[in-house]
Amino acid sequence: MATSLALGAITFMITVFTGAPLIRLLKQRGIGEQIRIEGPVAHQLKTGTPTMGGVMILVPVIVITLIIFALSRPPFAGLPGIGPIGESILLPLVTLLAAGILGVIDDWREVRRQRNQTEAESRAETLGILGRYKFVWLTLIAVLSAVGLYFFLGLRSMAIPSIPEKIDIGLFYLPVATFIILGSSNAVNLTDGLDGLAGGAAAIAFVAYGIIAFLQGQVFLVLFCFIVVGAILGFLWYNAYPAQLFMGDTGALPLGAVLGTVALMTGQWLLLPIVGLVFVIETLSVIIQVGYFRLSKGKRVFKMSPLHHHFELLGWSEVQVVQRFWLVSMLSAMLGVALALL
Repeated sequence: MATSLALGAITFMITVFTGAPLIRLLKQRGIGEQIRIEGPVAHQLKTGTPTMGGVMILVPVIVITLIIFALSRPPFAGLPGIGPIGESILLPLVTLLAAGILGVIDDWREVRRQRNQTEAESRAETLGILGRYKFVWLTLIAVLSAVGLYFFLGLRSMAIPSIPEKIDIGLFYLPVATFIILGSSNAVNLTDGLDGLAGGAAAIAFVAYGIIAFLQGQVFLVLFCFIVVGAILGFLWYNAYPAQLFMGDTGALPLGAVLGTVALMTGQWLLLPIVGLVFVIETLSVIIQVGYFRLSKGKRVFKMSPLHHHFELLGWSEVQVVQRFWLVSMLSAMLGVALALL
């Protein structure tokens, strides 16, 4: 744990030091966010804020994890504080990289559409075929990650609080794991709508699963979780209100996918809806809003979805929404770790 915490701190410092040059580069390239007109009026001031900031998270995590993995192999396996790390750490890393590449492509294509098309045309294309293609690719990444978990790591069980033995669910593990990785990725993406919201909630969730992995003795997974936490906190240095940088799909998609992967690797994936309660609530608010809108032919349950916009339109400031959602995330993560101890 000491090594994991130290690596998290090192990753944080590297991320912070590389953040300012990245923001300057994105501004020079004109890679800025366009804000939906139907969103809260205050958000229009954010138009042009650099996006694709997830790169600031992906690169340090990938580089540092690979360095630590290399140092754990012969002839470096005897280095103080770093024991042998299994190849299994490569699975969440590959998931992070694959979903990150998908996010980069999607963010870049969105920026290009905003440059070259009218607003109406851009919005129509964004909500049409491209979204379906993105879902297909994300599903493929989730399926391949699930296959890796099942066939290469031999994971096929679930842990239930208060029951000592894990329950083997056989091949049913594959669709379950796919759904968890896919759902987690989309949930974090939906939550990424306010300065610091998705990043803060994700950092808290990774801390919770880092603790759970530590209790299980999965040293490699503890290292990975806290490296991710350090990178997210470094990103939040620039994403705190008022944000200088947005993570975009480049950060949201891979963070969600790898959170689901980490939960599956601990076997405590039943606790993910509790640990990531904010993500679940945000996703449900969208499902309820869209479903009720269609069934009622135009009526709404919330003033706007995802849920964070509903509270903004009720009069909460953006900072209030984010901080209160963080509090919910902390409490739900504490509950999740407590249930893992049963």
